[in-house]
Amino acid sequence: MVSLSRRQLLNRTGMGLGAIAMASLGTPGRCFAESPSYDPLHPLQTRDTHFPAVAKQVIWIVLNGGPSQVDTWDYKPELQKRAGQELAGADPRTGFFKTSGKILGSPFSFRQTGDSGTWVPEIFPFLSKQVDKMAFVHSCYTKSNNHSPALFEMNTGMNRMGFPCVGSWLSYGLGSENDNLPGFVVMTDAKGRGLPKNSAQNWGAGFLPSVFQGTRIKDEGAPIDDLVPISGMTFKRQRRVLDSIQLLNQRHLDRFQEQADLRARMASLELAFRMQMTAPEVLSISNEPHHINRLYGLDDGFSGPFGRQCLIASKLVQSGVRFVQLYSGGSGNEQSWDGHLNIEENHRNFARETDQGIAALVTDLEQRGLLETTLIVCGGEFGRTSDGQGGTKGRDHNPHAFTTWFMGAGIRGGVHYGKTDEFGYKAVEERRHIHDLHATILHLCGMNHEDLTYRFNGRDFRLTDVEGEVIDSILA
Repeated sequence: MVSLSRRQLLNRTGMGLGAIAMASLGTPGRCFAESPSYDPLHPLQTRDTHFPAVAKQVIWIVLNGGPSQVDTWDYKPELQKRAGQELAGADPRTGFFKTSGKILGSPFSFRQTGDSGTWVPEIFPFLSKQVDKMAFVHSCYTKSNNHSPALFEMNTGMNRMGFPCVGSWLSYGLGSENDNLPGFVVMTDAKGRGLPKNSAQNWGAGFLPSVFQGTRIKDEGAPIDDLVPISGMTFKRQRRVLDSIQLLNQRHLDRFQEQADLRARMASLELAFRMQMTAPEVLSISNEPHHINRLYGLDDGFSGPFGRQCLIASKLVQSGVRFVQLYSGGSGNEQSWDGHLNIEENHRNFARETDQGIAALVTDLEQRGLLETTLIVCGGEFGRTSDGQGGTKGRDHNPHAFTTWFMGAGIRGGVHYGKTDEFGYKAVEERRHIHDLHATILHLCGMNHEDLTYRFNGRDFRLTDVEGEVIDSILA
């Protein structure tokens, strides 16, 4: 039985069904507020929210590598006016390398669009038609200027490994709305440029039961490992084998009831069995009508791969998957939005890859009546400097300012919240850390971020640690 193989159960890459069966480390925990709706033997069942939820699903689009705020959604005309001049207050140690201290103008032209008058760069022709639905938080900042810790911070709220990511916290707090699919799905770079730095730890469950870890859908080959039974193995026979294994597991659990990792594995095995019958249809786009293929630009070799992932994201939320995360960009510097050498070439290419797919996802969900219940979040792990990097046409990392935009469930469109200085170098008004973004996401999903806790090693942990405030100004 392939779904119960040693390779699957010991898989530590986060790429197959084995990932959702991987055991948690550390001492057993307890659920938030000892909620009576939480059953450790059925961890994926739907649970009550703290208060009525606006968002039922979340799609988080990660522009991996750190897109430049001043070349995307934080228009700064002073960069063009003073290009080449000294940047007042510039710190050459802001980023990962040494910067020049000379202002680097944006290579893109901007124009005001929509009723909101949002300034949009030329590289987003499709998203320019959606700006009145978007709420921009321009004053984001992070505590790290290096990709790995910044990605941890973006995903888990902490800039070091070992903590659960936001998708795992939501799955733990709310359960799943589909018994036959994971509550948390991840899609990495659509063009095979590798995993983001930290790999599967970006969507790990940390000290939460491992059943809440994200399940990765691969961009090449079988989307999920071991999804198809080996030749001659029927579902009926699989069911008998699984029942026998689960009986042994239950006998062991009756003796050692505090083994949360075993409970998670038992639930994962059941989910893996059911996924064989549901996931192939959800992950296939072969039967989609022509107008959908055209909407997502699937015939375009440049934008088609990411467009396909956006279409699958739409199908996943239609099927009740709670949290979907998409990564644009791989592990290498120029293989992601990490434009150290030439910001124009880098951002023009990555915008072309993603612009149509994201806009199509918005249109598709809206036409299906799902945008009002689906929260879309888009941004990177940090921003980029307003001065150039050495003698290049690129920009270095900048943890002091970046833009994240929200759209969909509970969001007030056309809003621009927070400000950076006149060069976009530092957030100066209404500064917001990732804890605030997480608190806002949980709030829209009906969860009080202060009450969603898990006891581990004698302490009650939460996604927002001891910080975080909901950004009320962007809420409808």
